[in-house]
Amino acid sequence: MPAATVPTVLTARALLLDMDGTLVNSDAVVERIWRRWADRHGLDGDEVMKVVHGRQGYASMALLLPGRPMEQNHADNARMLAEETADMDGVVPVPGAAAFLASLRGLPHALVTSADVALSTARMAAAGLALPDVRVTAESVGASKPDPEGFLKGAAELGVDPADCVVFEDSGAGIQAGRAAGMRVVGVGPRAGLHGPDVLVQDLRRVRVEAIGGGAVRLVVG
Repeated sequence: MPAATVPTVLTARALLLDMDGTLVNSDAVVERIWRRWADRHGLDGDEVMKVVHGRQGYASMALLLPGRPMEQNHADNARMLAEETADMDGVVPVPGAAAFLASLRGLPHALVTSADVALSTARMAAAGLALPDVRVTAESVGASKPDPEGFLKGAAELGVDPADCVVFEDSGAGIQAGRAAGMRVVGVGPRAGLHGPDVLVQDLRRVRVEAIGGGAVRLVVG
C-alpha cells in the first residue's frame, strides 16, 4: 500500500513496538548472519532473507529446513543469537526513533521483539536508543511471531485491552502477529508496505504522539 500522504489520526491506550526494522536498522547484520547460514545449508540466500525478518531464528529454520528436528533449530538459534550479539557493525537507529521514543516517556508502551534480552539490549545501545521499561523478548514467549502471543503479553503487562493497542512493525510476520492480536498496525519502512498494515510510514519521523487525557494517546501518522 502507498505511504500515507494525508496524515492518519489514531487513538490508542498503549503502543507496542517491534525493534529490528522498526526502531533499529540491523539489516546489515541480519544479512551477514543469515546468508552465512544459508551457505552452510546449501540454501538460496535471497529466499532465506524473504523468511527471516520478524521471526525468532528457530521458527525461520523450521520453515526453511522442515525435516530437521526442532531441538537442532533451537541449538542453532542459540549460536546465531550469540553471533548477532557480537556483531553490531552497521546497526543504526531508524530515522526519528530517538525522538519518537522520547515522546513516549510517561505513556504506556512496550518493546515486543523476537530478539532475546542480550541481543535487544546490545542493539538498542548500539543505536543509541533508550530501552522501554516494559519489554517482551524471546525468553518471554513460547511462540514466535506471527503468533500473537508477544503482543498479547505486552498488552497484558501494560493492563490495556488489545483493541486499544497500536503496533509498530516492519515485517510480514510482525504485522500478521499484530493483526492476529486484534490490534491496529502502523507499518514502518518499505518492507512493511508489502503486508498491508493499517497505515504505512517511511520512518518514525512521520509519527507524532500526544497524550490527550483519560489515559489515551493520539497518533498523527503520515
